[in-house]
Amino acid sequence: MDNQYDIIVVGGGPAGINAAIAAGRKNKKVLLVERHGFLGGMSTIASVYPWMTFHTESGKQVIKGIAEEIVQRLKERGASPGHLRDTCGFVYSVTPYDPEVYKVLAVEMLQEAGVNLLAHSFVDHLEVKDNTIQYVEITSKSGRQKVYADMFIDTSGDADLAYLSGAPTLKGRDEDQKTQPLTMKFRMRGVNLEKIKEHMIQHPDNFFRKTPFEELPDLPLTAVQGFYKEWKEANLPINRDQVLFFAGPAKDEVLVNMTRVQDLDGTQIEDLTKAEYEGRKQVLMVADFLINWIPGFENASISSTGAQIGIRESRRIQGEYILSKEDVIAGRPFEDVIAKSGYPIDIHAPSGKGMDIAWVEGDGSFDIPYRTLVPKKITNLLVAGRCISTSHEALATTRLTPSAMAVGQAAGTAAALALETNASPSSIDVRELQRQLVEDEMVL
Repeated sequence: MDNQYDIIVVGGGPAGINAAIAAGRKNKKVLLVERHGFLGGMSTIASVYPWMTFHTESGKQVIKGIAEEIVQRLKERGASPGHLRDTCGFVYSVTPYDPEVYKVLAVEMLQEAGVNLLAHSFVDHLEVKDNTIQYVEITSKSGRQKVYADMFIDTSGDADLAYLSGAPTLKGRDEDQKTQPLTMKFRMRGVNLEKIKEHMIQHPDNFFRKTPFEELPDLPLTAVQGFYKEWKEANLPINRDQVLFFAGPAKDEVLVNMTRVQDLDGTQIEDLTKAEYEGRKQVLMVADFLINWIPGFENASISSTGAQIGIRESRRIQGEYILSKEDVIAGRPFEDVIAKSGYPIDIHAPSGKGMDIAWVEGDGSFDIPYRTLVPKKITNLLVAGRCISTSHEALATTRLTPSAMAVGQAAGTAAALALETNASPSSIDVRELQRQLVEDEMVL
């Protein structure tokens, strides 16, 4: 195995995939390291589905670039219908996709970009000298090996690289470090989606207030949020206040997002062990509830569960700028913008049942500044995905998959630019970075 690269990307989720492709397309020698046997991060490991959202509330697309290319290439293979209206009205669009095809497409796109991939590999140590990462150490079935690079990108989701390097990190809420709950997602087959849609049209008071009931007869059902009455009556010991599931990818299939595991830390192995058991126990309870209480689920059964529990929030970096709730809600423009998003702040309560939602004002989009990708202290590290520099509240929007994809592309492009201009990530020409991102079809 080659042990010298220009750029090493750690974490093969949506951010890492797009960062590695972007850097590879800039003719850099790139290694992507992933701890599982397949790529896709939470999208495939934890069955996070569908992708939401590429658009603002009014329907303007603000995420394109490599993320949009992935959607189009999935469409060509019949593995995504593209962007569809969100039928619970929480956002404008959702993007269903087949995770099994995405796993394969991601590797093919990495190969096209000349990226080397190591799966089943876990970075657990690194060496820092003069605030510069010298190498990372990878643990695998093949033993331990050191891999060197000039530039590193942390797309681990948990800021693992930043944390190991000694860069400052934050976790959860400021006052108590509690994070959003973990969720074990699962799929069911044998679901009658037409029956569910008919029920929604007949009982609008029992569903999320923003559901587009007038358009519903003409829209394919993509998302259902509600059945408040049934959920309340069933009184399951799960701290949620509603039924939530998403249609697809198959015609009789749904992805259920209803389990809620609270007061555990996604960076502590004992907590993760507890969470896996608790999440799977809740899956059986929720599936039983759906079959017995919800019209359309009478003949349904569990077809799959996440390979691991889904993690909304864990560690994140304390970067050169911390994106705030106020920045997001005001749709505040930044001179160093490297990506946009139209997803609202969506905090699943760390304790209690509810959700704290705040919509983006103005044109419905907000800027993600480049400085949120740049950690303090370490000179050759960039961060992308869930662990960029935000407040607990702002993380509740930037954590979403399309945002992670966009920020990943920006990080890969920035790392390549830093090498080309012999600059550190904190001192690159951000205008040149923006020019390249726009040239590569990103929306700024």
